[in-house]
Amino acid sequence: MKHAPDMVDISIKELNDLIKRLEARQLKEADYEVAARLVSTLMYLKQVHDDKSMSIKRLLNLLFGSVSSEKTGKLLEHLEAVGKSRGQQKDAEKQKGKNKRKGHGRNGADAYQGAERLWVGLKDLEPGCRCPSCGKGKVYPSSEGPKKLIRIRGEAPIQAKMWELERLRCNLCAEVFTAKAPAEAGGEKYDATAGAMIAQLKYGSGFPFHRLQQLQSNLGIPVPESTQWEIVAEVARRIHPVFEELRRQAANGELLHNDDTSVKILELMKENSRRGARGEIVEENDKSPKKKERTGMFTTAVVSVIQGKKITIFHTGREHAGESLAELLKQRTAKELPLQMCDALSRNTPKEFETILGNCLAHGRRYFVKVIEAFPDECLFVIEILGDVYQHDDTARNQKMSPEQRLDYHKEHSAPLMEKLHKWLELQFSDKRVEPNSSLGQAINYMRKHWNELTLFLRVPGAPLDNNICERALKRVILHRKNSLFYKTLNGAAVGDLFMSLIHTCRLSGANAFDYLTELQRNADQAEAVPKSWMPWNYREQLTPKTRDGPRQA
Repeated sequence: MKHAPDMVDISIKELNDLIKRLEARQLKEADYEVAARLVSTLMYLKQVHDDKSMSIKRLLNLLFGSVSSEKTGKLLEHLEAVGKSRGQQKDAEKQKGKNKRKGHGRNGADAYQGAERLWVGLKDLEPGCRCPSCGKGKVYPSSEGPKKLIRIRGEAPIQAKMWELERLRCNLCAEVFTAKAPAEAGGEKYDATAGAMIAQLKYGSGFPFHRLQQLQSNLGIPVPESTQWEIVAEVARRIHPVFEELRRQAANGELLHNDDTSVKILELMKENSRRGARGEIVEENDKSPKKKERTGMFTTAVVSVIQGKKITIFHTGREHAGESLAELLKQRTAKELPLQMCDALSRNTPKEFETILGNCLAHGRRYFVKVIEAFPDECLFVIEILGDVYQHDDTARNQKMSPEQRLDYHKEHSAPLMEKLHKWLELQFSDKRVEPNSSLGQAINYMRKHWNELTLFLRVPGAPLDNNICERALKRVILHRKNSLFYKTLNGAAVGDLFMSLIHTCRLSGANAFDYLTELQRNADQAEAVPKSWMPWNYREQLTPKTRDGPRQA
């Protein structure tokens, strides 16, 4: 019921008389219309009450927190805590048994991939020598390898060295003689590692320039905000050809995830201040509207999967996710249609390019999670079925099935579950068990309306279940937004997009982002000449043996 029914003008005495006639089953002809309008009013009030209750509940959860996770186990614990009943009870201990036992939190020596490695040999003993203990056998390298000893120390994020070059002055001719700087000093004040560290802190970890300035000043190595920006802007200019190659490869992906989130750009916000209430540009001396423009600002994340490699591309501006994806696809040379995974918003699909569209099953599930306290039995029925589907997908991933094998596996195990869910969704409306405009009805409507896109994984090899990988990528943007609040200009946003794209692609590739950014600067000329050889997954093949990590003699 979308609109409020017509008000019933009836007094208390007339209402009591109507109730008495209902009980006596002696209704008049005019009573039927009044009764129908009263029932409609009651249904409308219940719907409004449910919607308002859920809105207040969401507000309270936002302010004071709610269940800490959307995982089924956490939801069950939360429902038990608030005393909600269930239609299908499960053994609580069995559900808890699915949760993996937490580890001790300590890391082994092999986890310290970025540690400086120093080799310490035995002074009086070499491989092949007689054993000093028994005097008969010979010693050889242990099958367990060297013993690893980790020592951790704290340092400023950006370190500095100061060389004091001796100067001597002739007391007769006044000639000054200065010691020659060692080769280690280099020719620039800020070397490649400084630029890589600032970019990593700012765009990889959400550390604002002003906060880094304060930290460095407190540690006695000041690095002003303006200097930090000049450094990262210059680094972005030098490594930009690699970013363009990354975009080109991403455009040719077999699978493209995309989504966007809002951002603030002061340059565009000032432009908005010149617009009218309807987004029309109005010049100072010209009061006639010129052109209606969009006023919003967004960062789009596109996670492209190509030949098993995952690439993340960020783009910031006025464009929605679908428009940013369309701009990226202009570089596409592959002829086959790509798979696209996103939520069901129409703005996420590119208008100029055709894709094989799939929608995020996690989004559909989330609608039921939001109303689980009001409708526990119905929501748990949906959540548990989807949980079994995700369990089958985990099995396919753990067994490293090919896309075709995974499709066959889902057809055998997940298709019956999804068919059962689809029949249940249809019955809720056909049997009038749920009001279509209630919060539960809206959740069911979302699943029904986008059912074909939500079940793409049952028809197309390689189609994912959800868009979670893209939402995780957008957390980098949200972290930056929470700490730095805004970009000053579009150019600043473009620099941020470049570094976030490279850093997050390194994470997906298992590469060290700091090392990667450092080597790109040191080999900028080679990277510009052959950028495809300097991707996060293959750049170390281009390094000389001297520049690769290896143990050094202590």
